[in-house]
Amino acid sequence: MPRRPQGADVPARERILRAAERLFAEFGFQATPTSRIAEVAGVPKGLVHYHFRRKPDLLTALVERLPDERVDLQRVVVRGDVAESLHRLVTELDGRLSASRVLSHLLWREADTHSVVREALRQRYETLIAQVRAVILAAGVPARSPADVDSASALVARAVSYRHSVARHTEEPEEMRRELSLIASALEAKAGAAEPTGR
Repeated sequence: MPRRPQGADVPARERILRAAERLFAEFGFQATPTSRIAEVAGVPKGLVHYHFRRKPDLLTALVERLPDERVDLQRVVVRGDVAESLHRLVTELDGRLSASRVLSHLLWREADTHSVVREALRQRYETLIAQVRAVILAAGVPARSPADVDSASALVARAVSYRHSVARHTEEPEEMRRELSLIASALEAKAGAAEPTGR
């Protein structure tokens, strides 16, 4: 009796996606034929096209596998401590993406040539900016400096996006903590300078 292929109890669509993720990451999207994806997934080539009509549909499906970036504010905000609140937010996002390091790196690499990936990453970036802004405000930066909060939110979002794009989100956590502390200090100093003197 022939042995079942390893992972045969995993649905075919899932095996195809896992194979595509691995092969795209190793060889790139353009250099990976669907026949190779089928071979690695242990399915007939026709089954790849049954689940994914066109090869770019595999990228669309992989984008949908990225973890959600929306975080419950109550889980991360420390009232009165912007730096710690931002650190907790970044730690939460890093943790969610830690199981998808290869996928994250792959999608950032393919964003230049595939509009569906580029658009999905742009939307995630906008969500991240809004998330950072909400955390800063909930932590207690006075609302009288909205332009500074917007700038800080964009800076943090860029830093997080860069780290995720190169799959470095688990490395050098102390460096990121220092950067977040610097941004928080600048915000707090600006907010303090804007306080009325009480004269």
